[in-house]
Amino acid sequence: MTPELTARARSVRLLVLDVDGVLTDGRLYYADDGVELKAFDIQDGLGMRMLSATGVAIAIVSGRRSHALELRAENLGIQHVFQGVNDKLSVFEQLLARLSLRADAAAAIGDDLPDLPVLRRCELAVCVPEAPPLLREHVHYVTQRRGGRGAVRELCELIMAAQGTLAARLHEFMR
Repeated sequence: MTPELTARARSVRLLVLDVDGVLTDGRLYYADDGVELKAFDIQDGLGMRMLSATGVAIAIVSGRRSHALELRAENLGIQHVFQGVNDKLSVFEQLLARLSLRADAAAAIGDDLPDLPVLRRCELAVCVPEAPPLLREHVHYVTQRRGGRGAVRELCELIMAAQGTLAARLHEFMR
């Protein structure tokens, strides 16, 4: 991790996540009855739980609506969930105001162009390797892990490492 990346991650108090292509692999599955199915990575979930336990707030902002996402967020205890969002930047600004935070205390991870306005505004902008070139040009870090395959866990651990909280979180599992 570069000193600049460490400094950016050290100040994070809010992590904003996209869903399709970040928390999932970006593919949409439909059952014969029209129900949309999503697959979430269990390691991403543990990463979010560990990061949340350090006091970093987690928010999900998605352009689509999904009952599966509601269930997953509830399971993880994520309170800030926004679905069907056309203007992610507006929601981001409202969330910052609600949490009494500035953009320089936020990180965001995305996978495509609708995420670009938030990525350009936050302190730590991250994308997955599948992101288009324009998005990759505007981020501070591209995860090694793919969307829906541990990218969020990687980012959570990066933030915790920069903030000096990762070792304590991992130690809890060594009992």
